[in-house]
Amino acid sequence: MSWVTGADGSTYGVANLPYGVFRHDGREPRVGVRIGDLVFDLAGAEAAGLVLAAGTLGRPALNDFMALGRPQWTAVRQRVTELLTDPAHRPAVEPLLLPLDEVRMALPFEVADYVDFYSSEHHAANVGQIFRPGQPPLLPNWKHLPIGYHGRAGTVVVSGTPVVRPTGQRATPQGPVAGPSVRLDIEAEVGFVIGVPSPLGARVSVDDFTDHVFGVVLVNDWSARDIQAWEYQPLGPFLGKSFATSISAWVTPLDALGDAFVPAPEQDPPVTDYLRDVPHLGLDLSLAVRWNGERVTEPPFATMYWTPAQQLAHLTVNGASLRTGDLYASGTVSGPERSQVGSFLELTWGGTEPVKFGDGGTRTFLEDGDTVTVTATAPGPDGTTIALGEVTGTILPAR
Repeated sequence: MSWVTGADGSTYGVANLPYGVFRHDGREPRVGVRIGDLVFDLAGAEAAGLVLAAGTLGRPALNDFMALGRPQWTAVRQRVTELLTDPAHRPAVEPLLLPLDEVRMALPFEVADYVDFYSSEHHAANVGQIFRPGQPPLLPNWKHLPIGYHGRAGTVVVSGTPVVRPTGQRATPQGPVAGPSVRLDIEAEVGFVIGVPSPLGARVSVDDFTDHVFGVVLVNDWSARDIQAWEYQPLGPFLGKSFATSISAWVTPLDALGDAFVPAPEQDPPVTDYLRDVPHLGLDLSLAVRWNGERVTEPPFATMYWTPAQQLAHLTVNGASLRTGDLYASGTVSGPERSQVGSFLELTWGGTEPVKFGDGGTRTFLEDGDTVTVTATAPGPDGTTIALGEVTGTILPAR
């Protein structure tokens, strides 16, 4: 139980405590923790001697704190929990609690590298049927390794940042043309944030997942499907995905998700040794996608074929190093039903089956002015529910 008003019963109670970076009263950005509808100013708490974190909480990004490693993450979380639950600390802590609507959230960490995977069997099969009709929906390699590509870290933006409609080449019956995308889409994903780096040439084992991964963010990897379809063979995604990737302003620490780990789907054929994770665990996250405020789909993360630990092991099996602030995303989260898909490409089956809204309007792909919001919840301790920070964005016309 917390003495903070509104915390108990909230999906942002003391079982959650996500980290973010905020601005308030014109001061420099600094680290805070969300509790209910308030932000606990951890920079102020550290300056007052209430929290010890090697001076990292006054920085304008979480990177220095994340680099401290799991023992320090656990110690700070335990201390913050104590401060927010023991009434004896209320006089010192209460002045450091700021209403959420009075702060402005910033990108929570400096993104070092960005990798996007393709780990939902349902999504991969749907896309295969749409893009390659008449051919096997999954390519021969798909069940042998987590497919991924290296994205563009410089265009990762914080939730709420507008997204300008991208321009590029797309195919038409008359030949390729250059211009704004007319098939702009979303990809509802879950991202994993690296805290502890690894040296070049080293391999990170599936067993080392919790030593390196600091926490989780929601991701919307906006996608221009017409640009993507024209360019992706033979080298894969490029301009169709590199223009913007939105992430939530709050990073949910792995420690908050202890009750959300569940057995992942069985893998057949058996995976090679470096991908064999025992126990084979995914996360029971329930996502929801709202299109202009209307809930259109509910992707279940527990159905993902490749686990976060397997993705991390595959990312480094060639000796690629990890850096603090690396972000790797799950790929689009889709379940077996049309109401559970994580992209509008699937929801409208390639644009052939428009979505009908309650006001009578329809959509196939995103139009200028549309707003998309992705939210998620996870099981918490003792039957409670915790929320992941939402990720939202509005489409602006092409420039």
